[in-house]
Amino acid sequence: MDNETILQAFEWELKPDHQHWQLLAQKADLFQRLGFTALWLPPASKGAAGAQDVGYGTYDLYDLGEFDQKGSIPTKYGTKDEYLKLIATLQEKGLKVYADIVFNHFLGADETEEVSAVKYSWDNRNQQISGEEQIEAWTKFNFPGRKGQYDDYIWTWRNFSGVDYDARSKDHAIYNLGDRGWVPDVDGEKGNFDYLMGCNLDMEYPETIQNLDNWGRWFLDLTEVDGFRLDAVKHIQFDYFVDWLLHRREEKGDQLFVVGEYWSEDVTKLENYLDSSGNLIYLFDVPLHFNFQQAATSMGAYDMRQIFDHTLLAARPEYAVTFVDNHDTQKGQSLESWVEGWFKAHAYALILLRKLGTPVVFWGDLYGIPTQGIDPVGRELLILLLLRKHLAYGNQIDHFDDPDRIGWVRTGDYEHELSGYAVIMTNASGGELEMTISALHGGKTFVDAFGNNEAKVVLDENGRGVFPVNDGQISVYVNEAIAETIRNVEDLDLY
Repeated sequence: MDNETILQAFEWELKPDHQHWQLLAQKADLFQRLGFTALWLPPASKGAAGAQDVGYGTYDLYDLGEFDQKGSIPTKYGTKDEYLKLIATLQEKGLKVYADIVFNHFLGADETEEVSAVKYSWDNRNQQISGEEQIEAWTKFNFPGRKGQYDDYIWTWRNFSGVDYDARSKDHAIYNLGDRGWVPDVDGEKGNFDYLMGCNLDMEYPETIQNLDNWGRWFLDLTEVDGFRLDAVKHIQFDYFVDWLLHRREEKGDQLFVVGEYWSEDVTKLENYLDSSGNLIYLFDVPLHFNFQQAATSMGAYDMRQIFDHTLLAARPEYAVTFVDNHDTQKGQSLESWVEGWFKAHAYALILLRKLGTPVVFWGDLYGIPTQGIDPVGRELLILLLLRKHLAYGNQIDHFDDPDRIGWVRTGDYEHELSGYAVIMTNASGGELEMTISALHGGKTFVDAFGNNEAKVVLDENGRGVFPVNDGQISVYVNEAIAETIRNVEDLDLY
């Protein structure tokens, strides 16, 4: 669909008050007004840390906030009923819902088991550093709080290929269970990055595959979500999700939007994954995120002409899901690589106001991260969202000729009144660019929607004008007739 825009509807440090599902439902109208077309929700299953768990410490996939397990009935975000009500509310408003799926590991086992294991090096997972030995592993999941409801399968060490703790010796090490080795078709970081954390799911064990498929059928039938975000795919056998997703699409009777998190700066690895997974999955454009971070921390020395170099958006734009920051890159998290605030509007313009890619807006940028003293991006992000919704139409012409100042135009079209604009940004000194928007706008006056620059640019009969920008800033020039409507974001009840 035109101008699809996804909201990542959470950040890592939300309050564990079980209110988030309700909050999102209350804001459905606002999200629609801002131009969002879909929400990516955090993992809904009960995690090992119960109500404190962000959702990535998977304990019981079938517990969506319904059973008294891990010290809580609700999850961090609320109850099963609230989750289902949220999904229905969003879909009634025309918003799609993408569920976060974590199939790499389980945590918080209920019992230990004695199992034969081989120890491997932390830094080179191909290097065996012990012979077979007996360890006591937390690998048995019988979910006593759920008592077999929905599914009575008991997960044991046979479902897992590795753990990182021996309860007998109290040794923290990487243990391969049953000397099965690691799956070869995963990311090559650390020699082999099959093992990441917790009880690593063995995707070569038929019962593991069957039970994950059973859960997928149950979950999709129950929730009727419109797609999935797949966690940590670089650690999972590259072609695993092909059958799983084909089954879900058959059950849905429709296409499902699916995006995978393959955390690598190397775009060739992302391309290889797309090929290995049969081109069923979009991927987050991690290299573009790192370009943004580098530009934001280079004190104006970054060559802005290179902002899209070596990115998925450049290599496979039809599969690129773009983002500025997320729950993993925020400060204090394992993949911290925060894009500094002064560059946020630049970065969001580069994903929201261009033709290619599917952009995601981070909750922490829309609402801030109070626990870290990080303010929302604010007014400029709201304006960018409205610009995308109402004006981001027509062809795109780039002006990437200067290392500091870059720009582009969207020409607009006949179907969207007053659509089209000119963008100019700099990470260093100010200046100007001569750009042609379209003869559709000949003779019209264009002004900066942000109000950063006070210039009034009168286009010639061909729609050409000279557009200025101030030091270190961004300006988006729109038809003066719609500027006030776009700028008037104060009446949006964000909070």
